[in-house]
Amino acid sequence: MDMNAGRVVISSAGHDKGRLMLVVGAVGDRVLVADGKERKLEHPKQKNLKHVQGTRRSIELEGLTDKKLRQTLGKMSAEPIIPISVHSADEI
Repeated sequence: MDMNAGRVVISSAGHDKGRLMLVVGAVGDRVLVADGKERKLEHPKQKNLKHVQGTRRSIELEGLTDKKLRQTLGKMSAEPIIPISVHSADEI
């Protein structure tokens, strides 16, 4: 699964379980995620890759503010979002 900066993910573990978050970077085997409310873009949360599910959605990071991120994720959460399977067709 491609977890580049800008990818929208769903938290699958922790106090933020079920929340949409934005990948803003990576550190080793962890991703840095922000939601613009609990976790600001300046202070993203480190999450283990096992604890996030990727989606097909992404957000452009250039010029993004916490307010714009909150608004965009809020609109996305009102729509059904299907997580991407972590396994490729070869692994199934």
